[in-house]
Amino acid sequence: MDQMTTAVKPAKGFYKLSMKQRVGFGAGDLAQNLIYQTVSMYLLLFYTNVYGISAASAGIMFLVVRIVDVVWDPIVGAFVDKSNPRLGKYRSYLVLGGIPLTGFAILCFWNGFSGSLTYAYLTYVGLSMLYTLINVPYGALNASLTRDTDEVTKLTSIRMFMANIGGLAVGYGVPIVVKYFSPDGKINSKDSAEAWFTTMFIYALVGLVLLFFCFSQTKERVIMDEKDTENVRVSDLWQEFKHNRPLRILAYFFITAFAMMAVGNSAGSYYMIYNVNAPDMLPYFMALGSLPAFIFMPLVPAIKRAIGKKQMFYVFLGIAILGMLMLYIISSNETLKGNIGLVLIAQFIKSTGVIVATGYMWALVPEVISYGEYKTGKRISGIVNALTGIFYKAGMALGGIIPGLVLAYVAFDKDNATAQSATAQIGILWLVAVIPALLLLLAMYIISKYELDDRTIDKINQDIESRHNN
Repeated sequence: MDQMTTAVKPAKGFYKLSMKQRVGFGAGDLAQNLIYQTVSMYLLLFYTNVYGISAASAGIMFLVVRIVDVVWDPIVGAFVDKSNPRLGKYRSYLVLGGIPLTGFAILCFWNGFSGSLTYAYLTYVGLSMLYTLINVPYGALNASLTRDTDEVTKLTSIRMFMANIGGLAVGYGVPIVVKYFSPDGKINSKDSAEAWFTTMFIYALVGLVLLFFCFSQTKERVIMDEKDTENVRVSDLWQEFKHNRPLRILAYFFITAFAMMAVGNSAGSYYMIYNVNAPDMLPYFMALGSLPAFIFMPLVPAIKRAIGKKQMFYVFLGIAILGMLMLYIISSNETLKGNIGLVLIAQFIKSTGVIVATGYMWALVPEVISYGEYKTGKRISGIVNALTGIFYKAGMALGGIIPGLVLAYVAFDKDNATAQSATAQIGILWLVAVIPALLLLLAMYIISKYELDDRTIDKINQDIESRHNN
């Protein structure tokens, strides 16, 4: 009976995707990362050292932007679920939102109104709202391609592989490109302003081309009927959160994971410039934040089959914490702190754990969407992705304001491009290693409460399809 059911199901929800379709979908995350990772890694540095606002002001601005997102995300989620654009329910926003997003990304790194908080707020708020207009439907697009659990794992692995190509292009490439165009060869001086604008112009345009490619290669197949979308409301977000326990667990995990990444990413450039005193090695340090993806993300389906998804989280979160501990020990020891080789090894170990754990978490989103559909009969993918968006942006807000406030507390000198006090260096080290490690310990506890194993979610999807066939 099970074999007969499996043979029939691929025609109804359990679709197999071609490699080109998987790569096409992944191109969307690559595109978004060319902007998101640039903002995450370098916008704080640009604001403080190039644009000329204080670390505290920048940190508060990051928090304000995320508060705006808390209001904006559910509006976008409900709108996306209710609407059925001619170009596609979810994929149409890759085009409609991608064009203005490109413009705002470029404007965020323009120094024409140097030091103006008003301009910084307008452009960063606009960028964040447009990013949501793409990211929420893009996340929903994932759950609309297939119900097949193994296919979702493969899709997520390729998506994260390509997202980390974007991370590598940003982490390694941005400092090199900025230095190339900068008249003084630095990335953290006021003279490098035009170089930042040119670099973001290049990266944003490449991202736009990739969004168009993603649009061309994806097709929504597992979505609500149009008659059911009429009843979607913003309030469904809170009802879904209340009744969907796996979604709540995942949401809390998103907060801690993205807070950890936001803190560590924004502090990385400060760490290499001021603690390690090796600004020329910054591209390599940042590149190691993405490089392990090309080794380990293709292995995720096999690793998950061998040890299970929850054990995989435990193992790789533990590896990340080990790498952070190594960074702390190396940088606290006068004999070891100048050893760039040890720093890069520790960064590789840390990034290996972070990439696999935070990469695979996206495969859980279609699971909680299916769980909600199983419980309520509504497959509100946009709403669920808006909710996860609120929580990962809450994590980004936490991770965005912490570095600014810590740097202000330790009296970071934004006008000094080469050296900082011992106290400031300790603050930077806490941002790179200690605070992210504490957040990952919390994330490990949270994910221990997640209950949807593969067998359970497969049964849920089979039951949903049986309802539709009756």
